Amino acid sequence: MKIEGQCHCGAVAYEAEVQPGSITVCHCNDCQTHSGSAFRANIPAPASGFRLTRGAPRTYVKTAASGARRLLAFCEQCGTPLYACAEEAPTAYSLRIGAIRQRHELGTPKRQIWTRRRLAWVKSPDGAESFDGQP
Repeated sequence: MKIEGQCHCGAVAYEAEVQPGSITVCHCNDCQTHSGSAFRANIPAPASGFRLTRGAPRTYVKTAASGARRLLAFCEQCGTPLYACAEEAPTAYSLRIGAIRQRHELGTPKRQIWTRRRLAWVKSPDGAESFDGQP
């Protein structure tokens, strides 16, 4: 499915190809902190199907507790989180659901990860496969 995404102010926009129904919810501490919320919802897009159509995001390199490094992209002007990818030669982009125009057409989360960090008041998505940590 072809989707379009952009930041809140419209300075950065992209197009991507995604597979509806492939949403992952992450409850890890990093995703909670970086999203400013209880979790982060993402959908993968292959690098071959992703392209920026307006502007260029600012990036931050995050180092996880595991030592893995991820590039986090966001709008420099309004701060909207847009995606994450490998620091070098990304093969896929992890798109932030809230920045996608067609987010209501993407289905429900099919899996959730880092559930041991899930806040007690956050309900588990119906039918989602759950992982205590990173699968």
